[in-house]
Amino acid sequence: MDGSRRGFLKSLGGGFVLLSRGDAVASEARDPGPGPAIDPESFGCLMDTSLCIGCRRCEAACNEANGLPAPEVPFDDESVMEAPRRPDAAAFTVVNRYPDPGAPDLPTYTKIQCLHCNDPACVSACIVGALRKDPMGPVTFDEHLCIGCRYCMIACPFQIPAYEYSEPFTPRVMKCSFCMDRTSGGEAPACVTSCPREALTFGRRQALFEVATRRISTSLDGRHGQAPYQTAIYGEKEVGGTAWIYLSRRPFSEVGLPDLPEEAPPRLTERIQHGVFKFGFIPLALYGILGAAMALLRRNGPGAEG
Repeated sequence: MDGSRRGFLKSLGGGFVLLSRGDAVASEARDPGPGPAIDPESFGCLMDTSLCIGCRRCEAACNEANGLPAPEVPFDDESVMEAPRRPDAAAFTVVNRYPDPGAPDLPTYTKIQCLHCNDPACVSACIVGALRKDPMGPVTFDEHLCIGCRYCMIACPFQIPAYEYSEPFTPRVMKCSFCMDRTSGGEAPACVTSCPREALTFGRRQALFEVATRRISTSLDGRHGQAPYQTAIYGEKEVGGTAWIYLSRRPFSEVGLPDLPEEAPPRLTERIQHGVFKFGFIPLALYGILGAAMALLRRNGPGAEG
């Protein structure tokens, strides 16, 4: 009995020694790297919120291009914008209206859809590889690989992926695909071609930054009678950068764009994973503790000697 107890305590102590090395293991873990390689000539879109008039034609074009069901509220009914909306399984993009307290007659309209992050948290969270980042820009989804875990929905900092709860037998994760059938050949997405005010611009991501920088610079001279643009370009650095970028004359947080850190979530979570599981130290320690406990129970169970 005493020997068994001593053996158990010895095993337990050994396990805790390994557990106590957790910080060292994590500190020794190699950085998982800068994220997926993005082609310097990858595609993107620039949304200039100061040019959008809230016509929702982009919503209608997206609906048609993706074969989505007709909305409950017609596209020409602006009452739908009385409260902010999020994309869902039946609408891959939405336009929201944000009143300006300083200019009640001049609200800002912001189009929201998947921003196709450079280092997507949804891709990192997907345990079966159903979501992938294409080097040319789009974050794609393969419904044949998806197991419905919905980790991508939790991971996305923009709360974009939606689930087809209305399809009990064949539900899918639904989101904007960046019209990959069009953009892969250099053709603009359906939403962009439908915009009557050219609030949406499609092109090479680097060229879009040049366009955005020129607009910011021009607006700062004050000769056009409008408030200057924010000097930052939303999506340039947020969560590692995004394929969709934004210009605004108001703070981004006032027009529906969340304040997010520059580091992409996968850079943090993957460092933690690499640290915890490097060489299997932590799992082996836990298995050792459990194994010692089971051995002690067997020795002290029914039929055990003295």
